[in-house]
Amino acid sequence: MHALAGLRTISRTLLQGYVYRSQTSEASASSSQKCADADARLVTAVSGFPKPGSAYNIENILKGQIGDDAYFVARHVDQWSSSDFGDDASPHGDSASSASADPAAVSASSSADELSSAAAAGRSGGNADVIGVADGVGGWRAYGVDPGQFSMNLMKCCERLVVAGYFNGNQPASLLAQGFREMQENKQQIIGSSTACLMMLSHTDLKLYTANIGDSGFLVVRQGEVVHRSHEQQHYFNTPFQLSLPPTHLQSEVLSDRPESADSYEFSVEDGDVILLATDGIFDNVPDNLLIAEMYKVQHCKDHDRLQQTANSIALMARRLSRDPKFLSPFSKNALAAGIEAEGGKPDDITVLLATVNL
Repeated sequence: MHALAGLRTISRTLLQGYVYRSQTSEASASSSQKCADADARLVTAVSGFPKPGSAYNIENILKGQIGDDAYFVARHVDQWSSSDFGDDASPHGDSASSASADPAAVSASSSADELSSAAAAGRSGGNADVIGVADGVGGWRAYGVDPGQFSMNLMKCCERLVVAGYFNGNQPASLLAQGFREMQENKQQIIGSSTACLMMLSHTDLKLYTANIGDSGFLVVRQGEVVHRSHEQQHYFNTPFQLSLPPTHLQSEVLSDRPESADSYEFSVEDGDVILLATDGIFDNVPDNLLIAEMYKVQHCKDHDRLQQTANSIALMARRLSRDPKFLSPFSKNALAAGIEAEGGKPDDITVLLATVNL
């Protein structure tokens, strides 16, 4: 993604951490329900490529950054409720979480001082699987700014909040706002802009909750049919809604949308539903029919290797089509609809999270 303002092969399976609870006595009905809730999960694979000409940094990719794109995969389950121990139960010893980041880094970075605003609000708690993608606005390179730093930091803030339990399992828009607020309050402000799309599978009501700002997005496919999808938010062609932290002297020139502008969706899902969460490098280059055909192959799939192969296939397809100068891509069709002569794919960073619902 390049528009800033009015100016503007490696992949890795990231499996959700499973939380197991040993029981030394007969479980009550409520305890059984909590265990059942914890069994709900997204089985997730990640794949992608940085745009042509970008540095290919394997360490960054494994940590959640693909070119100017970023992603995270996290899971939070409260192991014990306060009622299990009484009112004086420890607020920090009642949960188990997993995330795609290095465990030591997560442990250090989710300390109270780095989650100050979340701590002030209090731990809301939320049993959920949470995934997210963000796409840094490439136009910042003209100002000597690395666009990937903003998207990466935004996703890391959201991930840390999930791991620490400072989120509601049915409010991704609030999580996005909290993550953005953490960046605003950082003493060393990260300059840049980014789109973002977050998705939560709530273990409480087994619904998917999503928040999307800009032109990243998602598809949910069931039995080969799209049952839910996001809709991109654009100010005008190739200039999506975006969260921004510009320097003072550029504030009047840079688009800056509020987290509250994100489109929010909620809907029920079924066991075996297939979810694709991706940046515009996927949607600008791969038509729906090709995405659906690939997603249909892994409905009800719980085999991690097979899911990874399909995620790889989608990412490779997007990269190939983005380099085809004669292909009538979704991006070129949208450009023509906007009165702009265009042909071929759109070379861009490509990030895809492919998941199946396991209830």
